[in-house]
Amino acid sequence: MRTVPPEAEPVSRTGPPSGTARAGRALPQAAAALVVVLLLLVVVRLPWAGDLGMHAATIQRLRHDLLHPGNPLVDADTPSPYYSPWMLVLGVTAKLTGLSVFVVLRIAALAGLSLLVTGVRRYVRILSAHPMAPALALLSLLFLWGTVLFNWSGFLGLNSLALTVSYPSVLALGLTFHFWAWLSRAVRQEAAWGTWLWLGALWALILLCHQFTGVVASLGALATVIAARPARAVLLRLAAAPALGLLLLWLWPYYDFFSLFSAGADLEAIHKPLYEDLAARFGLVLLGVAALVLRFRRDRWDPLVLFFVLGTLVFAAGGLTGHYSWGRALPAALIPAQLAAALEVVSAGRRAVRAGWACVLCAALAVGAWTQIGTLGYVTGRAALPSPVAAKYRTPWVGYHWITPWVKYGDVVMARTFPARQIPAYGAYTVAPGYPDVFLRDAARREAAVARYFAARTTAADRAGIERRYDVKWVVGPESLTGPGLRKVTGGPGGQVLYRVVR
Repeated sequence: MRTVPPEAEPVSRTGPPSGTARAGRALPQAAAALVVVLLLLVVVRLPWAGDLGMHAATIQRLRHDLLHPGNPLVDADTPSPYYSPWMLVLGVTAKLTGLSVFVVLRIAALAGLSLLVTGVRRYVRILSAHPMAPALALLSLLFLWGTVLFNWSGFLGLNSLALTVSYPSVLALGLTFHFWAWLSRAVRQEAAWGTWLWLGALWALILLCHQFTGVVASLGALATVIAARPARAVLLRLAAAPALGLLLLWLWPYYDFFSLFSAGADLEAIHKPLYEDLAARFGLVLLGVAALVLRFRRDRWDPLVLFFVLGTLVFAAGGLTGHYSWGRALPAALIPAQLAAALEVVSAGRRAVRAGWACVLCAALAVGAWTQIGTLGYVTGRAALPSPVAAKYRTPWVGYHWITPWVKYGDVVMARTFPARQIPAYGAYTVAPGYPDVFLRDAARREAAVARYFAARTTAADRAGIERRYDVKWVVGPESLTGPGLRKVTGGPGGQVLYRVVR
């Protein structure tokens, strides 16, 4: 069994570091600290984009009914994979404190960000004892991406993290780094049975909180075990971890975890863009691939190399077979490459080589930072940004708070897909879900009803029939929408209008 760390801090042979060397070490630590402060300020603003409405709606349902919350988006009694242990904690928090859902999401963001930063530090300490390693690793995870902005839940680019910091995926990623660090020590130190059982419980928790991050966590764990080449006695204890984890997944009462393996084609269509424009989105990661080659030459059993290979194989298999949702395993290739690029700066070897690598990494990080510089706007707003930076800023969603004086919890609102992704955050339901739902069997019929309702040639009688079928009390639509059963209540951004349904 392997008993030595995969990488050790280079030993100084010239006495204590000079003032210049100390300053050089402090720079990445200061930069990493500034980035963390930026993210904390982003949490205060909590920019809205993507799935924030889904997570807010999930907390809304749990705060009203912890045992039988029903579908988070539509008025239907179905399970949902969004009802995870973490969301249950947040739902209880909202219920007991009376805090608004968006305040609870800020608490979630602080917890997720704390776990992520400490998890990265803890895992990187397993790979290198050098004091600069954790800061360099964090900067590489956030900035070593590409020259085109890429945002997706479960991906750690700075802009993506700023928009998803309150999501369960960030908490799951933080837990994942702690999981890898804990597993790395356990597999080398022949840990007791209790340690392995706790690892199994943590693995199940990650999978329940964010299934795709759970896949990444599993691939990283597999690479860690293969690299350690544990003895047979350790393997016997190790087997207890996945056994307990699978049992906990099976026992989770809010949804059938294993039924997610039979998700429909909608899930594949949504993830197909993950296979597009790869060079522009992830080109800077090639520096990390080069670092992995160097690590492989030094150690054929390097855990980051094995992790990268496993992640690349799963990602490639998804593209080749049309299972595009497997593309969510891409962080399993990106994370080890990004970490390898950072660790090469502090690896053993000639100082001149390390210095040259540091210069290349610094240049790549600068390019990546410029690509994501618009993230500053989530703190300052567009008006405060210089014009070159403002050009890279992406305006977040406005939200639908303007309907809340009239629309109450549990009311059904007829709305197209984009508003349907936000309206449930305030407690209302929509006729069709704004996101694919593997447990909602009549989702296609609901979507067809929404399309027919807003079609120009649909008669008032047909609209009235749809309203009765789904108990619609409100409609959010364009000002051109008219009919004897609709009464305009108020207007919102972008020419939207809230109508009351009058029967």
